[in-house]
Amino acid sequence: MKQRNASAWREEQAAQNQGMRLRTRLLGAAMALLCFGVLAGRLYWLQVVQHDLYAQRAENQQLRRTRIPAPRGEILDQNGQTLATSATCWTVRAAPRELEAEDVEAASRTLAEILELDEAAVREKLSQRTSNDALLRRRVDKALADQVRDACEVNGWKGIYLNEDTRRVYPMGNFAGSILGFTNVDNEGMAGLELKYNEALTGRSGQVLTLKNAWGYTTPVQYDTYVPPVPGNTLTLTMDANIQHYLENYLSYAVQEYNVAARGVGIVMDVNTGAILAMSTKPDYDPNHPRALTDETTRNEVEQMEGEARSKALQLAQQTQWRNKAVSDLYEPGSVFKLITASAALDAGAVQVSSGFYCGESINVAGTRFHCANHRHHGSQDLTHALMNSCNQAFIQVGARLGKQAFCDCFEAFGLRGATGIDLPAEPKKSEYYTADRMGPVELASCSFGQSSKITPIQMAVAVSAVVNGGKRMQPYLVERITDADGTLVHETTPTVVRQVISEKTSAEMRAMMEQVVLQGGGKNAYVAGFRVGGKSGTSQKLDSEDEHARIASFVGVAPIDNPRVVVLVCLDEPHTFSTAGGTLSAPVVASVLADTLDYLGVPRQYTEKEKETLEAVLPDVTGQPPAAAKARLEEHGFGAKILGDGERVREQTPRSGQILARGSTVVLYTEEGASAAQVTVPSVLGQTADQAEATLAAAGLNLKRAGAPLQAGTVAVRQSALAGTTLPAGSPVEAAFYDWSLPED
Repeated sequence: MKQRNASAWREEQAAQNQGMRLRTRLLGAAMALLCFGVLAGRLYWLQVVQHDLYAQRAENQQLRRTRIPAPRGEILDQNGQTLATSATCWTVRAAPRELEAEDVEAASRTLAEILELDEAAVREKLSQRTSNDALLRRRVDKALADQVRDACEVNGWKGIYLNEDTRRVYPMGNFAGSILGFTNVDNEGMAGLELKYNEALTGRSGQVLTLKNAWGYTTPVQYDTYVPPVPGNTLTLTMDANIQHYLENYLSYAVQEYNVAARGVGIVMDVNTGAILAMSTKPDYDPNHPRALTDETTRNEVEQMEGEARSKALQLAQQTQWRNKAVSDLYEPGSVFKLITASAALDAGAVQVSSGFYCGESINVAGTRFHCANHRHHGSQDLTHALMNSCNQAFIQVGARLGKQAFCDCFEAFGLRGATGIDLPAEPKKSEYYTADRMGPVELASCSFGQSSKITPIQMAVAVSAVVNGGKRMQPYLVERITDADGTLVHETTPTVVRQVISEKTSAEMRAMMEQVVLQGGGKNAYVAGFRVGGKSGTSQKLDSEDEHARIASFVGVAPIDNPRVVVLVCLDEPHTFSTAGGTLSAPVVASVLADTLDYLGVPRQYTEKEKETLEAVLPDVTGQPPAAAKARLEEHGFGAKILGDGERVREQTPRSGQILARGSTVVLYTEEGASAAQVTVPSVLGQTADQAEATLAAAGLNLKRAGAPLQAGTVAVRQSALAGTTLPAGSPVEAAFYDWSLPED
């Protein structure tokens, strides 16, 4: 019995053990499967899901990447002249852990001397023994880079690297600085076209991959991969460097001569396409050194400050000189705006060219009295004479006949409410103006003659172009085309008509009136012999200035007015001189720019009979000829002759051949061997008319060279090239500039 029970118990135990072993095996298998699954999942995660991450880490551990910066694209004028380009430079870096400890002192001393750095600062960087990278200096030129390379080779220093880089170079210095802008130390555009077209100008960097070991050192194994950089795109501008030179030269002279406190602005634009031929703000800056203050007065004021005040003043001064006033700054257009009021009223049928207006002591508008500048009384006049006289009272009447809604509609139609869309940064999204619901009779009155509204100079230039080109408002632009590094065309700008603003008939009427402004009105100083010029002056009060006498002297000129090609707008912001009138200060600048520009563009001069009498010619060489023959030849060219001596041949002539003189000038011929030119004293011709000055100089044995507007009524000599009391050889020319500086503000 007991034996049977023991046997049963053993069988039961065996069964239990067998079950336990089975469960253990199953559990072990499950655990194995679980572990395998986790491991497989982890491997999948590492090798598949995060493959790119770990591959990149491995690559970074095994390869050294050396970036090869791509040069920015060039900026060219319309003739292909380089305005901005990229030059090769080097960045000096160090891997301190590769430099032997005993070389740190000598390397620090030598590199600091070559790179003009603080020796202690260099030593501190090179002493960081665990560092693989330390910047020593950027933008090192070839001469310094060669010195660093030679020093390392001679002394056997390791761990000093010269990485090729590029820097922006502006070959013409401060030329067109406000248009081009500049870049920062990373070659990113910060202003002007450099900022606006930064993406197009920026190239794609290349790189060199080099194998390195576990300690970060470059291995001796030859393994490298070179990926070449791709240069940025090239911008070709509508701007012509020659016309830009004309504008900058004359504008700079005016800003300096008339002590213009808040800078001067000039724009030259093709009236038929909207292409910007030149644009300048003076004084501006050199894009090669954009943070250096160019205005001497401002620079001296900043240098006298200290601490935070100096820092803030410096930042403000830099931002001011970087601003392109032609695009970014709003101003009161003054009487130049009368062109817009007149064309809108004519086009709407509110007035006719023959419509009559009366200008008395003042005009009462809703209890506010308005008068003309300097309280002039123009009496009865038609629209042409109202424009010639720049009569405020007449244009208040024009605005009233037009009505506030039509006035506001024309303001918008001419593009004076919002940005023009020119391809330059920092253009205001909208100007300052009255809408019809906020405009009362007084606001309409002041807006009609160019006050109470503020627009940008580029808006004004675009609007005047529409006035004279047949009524088409054009989209202004600076970049004509964009090409890639291979010369393939990426983009080309075509002239765009934004809208038809006025009719061709109205435009023709406006051109005729604008010509009379220059021939007989307040624009006489913009006269150019041989070219028909139309224009309008403006002298606007700066209503938001603390100085109640602050003015903006402006003038806009168009030529040839019978077949318009170019418009020139010049604004002198706060001149401090004998006058603030736009017709006095800005009109001569416009005339000079127009004359040089049209001659350069090959537009032929068409002289009147009166102008032909004062034309200039090149003086021929008559030395070596018999006196009679020499005199005859000079007379053929329109010159007179004064023969001195009894010799048989002309030995010397004054002025010398090749000079340009007015026809009718007298040339002194010397026939005696060894005869020297007689010296005569220069008289003053200031304040004299052209005829009077010619007679005065002739009496002294000198010739007159006319400049300015000598044929215009009321003009007198305001400058002469040789000071009174000095001496010149008999027969020498003296240049005198003739302008009417008595023109009042308008």
